[in-house]
Amino acid sequence: MTQTQTADHKALRDTYASRRYFKKFEKITGHLTQVAAAQAAEGRLGGTEVKVLTRYLVKLSFTFKALAMKYLLVGRETGRFFGSLQMDEVESGFPVFNELLVMANDAQQADSHLRNMPDDAALKDQMLRKIIGEREIPTKLQFALSQRLYYEELMRGELFWAQNHPEALWLETMGERRRRFLVHWAVYDSQINLPTLYLMEVEDSGRTALPKDERRWPEAQAHLMGQSLGGLKLVTIAKGFDESFDDLHPKRLRRYHVGPMYSSAFTRQKGPIRDVLETARAPAGEDWTLAWTVEDLESESVREERAGWFSTVEREVFALDPFSGRGVDTGATRTERSIIMPQRPFQVLEELNPPGFGAVTKYVVSPQGRVLRY
Repeated sequence: MTQTQTADHKALRDTYASRRYFKKFEKITGHLTQVAAAQAAEGRLGGTEVKVLTRYLVKLSFTFKALAMKYLLVGRETGRFFGSLQMDEVESGFPVFNELLVMANDAQQADSHLRNMPDDAALKDQMLRKIIGEREIPTKLQFALSQRLYYEELMRGELFWAQNHPEALWLETMGERRRRFLVHWAVYDSQINLPTLYLMEVEDSGRTALPKDERRWPEAQAHLMGQSLGGLKLVTIAKGFDESFDDLHPKRLRRYHVGPMYSSAFTRQKGPIRDVLETARAPAGEDWTLAWTVEDLESESVREERAGWFSTVEREVFALDPFSGRGVDTGATRTERSIIMPQRPFQVLEELNPPGFGAVTKYVVSPQGRVLRY
């Protein structure tokens, strides 16, 4: 799937704006790993879960680093048109989905690009000759070096792609034919242009352990990737998985929405956040807020269901939010909303005290870079 530019998408064609944007996200992704560590310290995340989340967040930081190299010379006369970063300035503040698709395609051809390019030392030597001998700014050579660095980042791998396929981590053996796994995967949601992470605790009663089962594991991976849509409720995803695999029992499913990112310099947000950021008038690098939402679905019991004439299978009964009947049915047991923001916007948020933010957890970045929970 590709996307055409819409009124919601903005091209960062200015060199300095583009660099400020990537510098901002370099800081934000670093703070996100601190938030995960803070949640682990609070006992809200186990050791395995925090390692999985941190790995995805680090991958996300590598993706931004690669894109920063790709668009390092945007707005300069490089002798070659190579476009500019497309970002979603209304819904997410993140790059649009198509940027990750193009990056994945570039990764497939990175090796051949690098073979046909001069190495770092040769490019730097040519740049020095241009500066000293001809007294010119070597923009075209700078561009060539930035593209080499981009392809080198892609070759290193461990980036956050449009699809990050499921992996299974063993948690415990519960009996001769019962094991528990943490299955995790992630996608870059094409509808809202946001990274979305999934963690599912599964009990496996199959004859062969799930990751080693040559039949069930590929089927389970394909099923989960096909259901990884932000518009689907967690209970729909979990029930579909439960009914498709008689010997795989989803006990808990969590979905992490990383973003949106709001910034008075880059996004067109609405409502209280806009008022907070405009009032704060924070300096460059501190004029942002990032939302972090966790949907959590848990199984509360198991019922037996007939399967054929002589056997039964287990089916999960999921606990849904008891208050959802008063409003929108969330399809989850609970939903926790958090925001991460620098100290200055947080102080304004506390002063304005807009409705709806009382139950939102605030993670505040101090001027020293520490993340504190309020």
